[in-house]
Amino acid sequence: MKKVAVILAGCGVYDGSEINEAVLTLLHIAKNGASYQCFAPDIAQHHTINHLTGEETTDNRNVLVEAARIARGEVKAITELDVTQFDALIVPGGFGAAKNLSDFAIKGPQASINADVLHACKAFANTNKAAGYMCIAPNLIPFIYQQAHLTIGNDSDTANALNTLGAQHVTCTVDDIVVDQQYKLVTTPAYMLAQSILDADAGIAKLVSEVLALS
Repeated sequence: MKKVAVILAGCGVYDGSEINEAVLTLLHIAKNGASYQCFAPDIAQHHTINHLTGEETTDNRNVLVEAARIARGEVKAITELDVTQFDALIVPGGFGAAKNLSDFAIKGPQASINADVLHACKAFANTNKAAGYMCIAPNLIPFIYQQAHLTIGNDSDTANALNTLGAQHVTCTVDDIVVDQQYKLVTTPAYMLAQSILDADAGIAKLVSEVLALS
């Protein structure tokens, strides 16, 4: 049975991992006959958003603790991720992927990536293992791969920022994927374009299937 490491960025679209994307990822991994282990950095999240009002709150939350909400407690600190124990990596989106795993949402082309996240993701790249990134999570890719082909959908400002960082952005519809065969790297727009959970599911299902096929 193939085993997939899944990196989460908290819990909630505006300040953590996009919950639908994360759950659909785990569901499709299982449906494809594979298993998974969730990981997250043990750090304070950038800020906390009230998902009912969209306003910032004064809560101080931890990314690993919040990610445990999605993983039903079955999540480990990203420093415990041993690449030799896994066949592939998948990173769901949500603003946490660009606020907690990196600061791309704040700094754009001047962004940097969390050191532990970089170490974990590079381990998969350096061992030529398949990886999938969805929604805004491809913002991490330029720090991991050289001139990788990727997609976040069709938002020109975001695409240009990623190209500035060293990526090669490819426009993509919500129900499709972009595959960089050289790196065994798969991306899909998910909720960068999705208007419903069905929209998101179409691309995520393809991404998970392709990542496992490449692993």
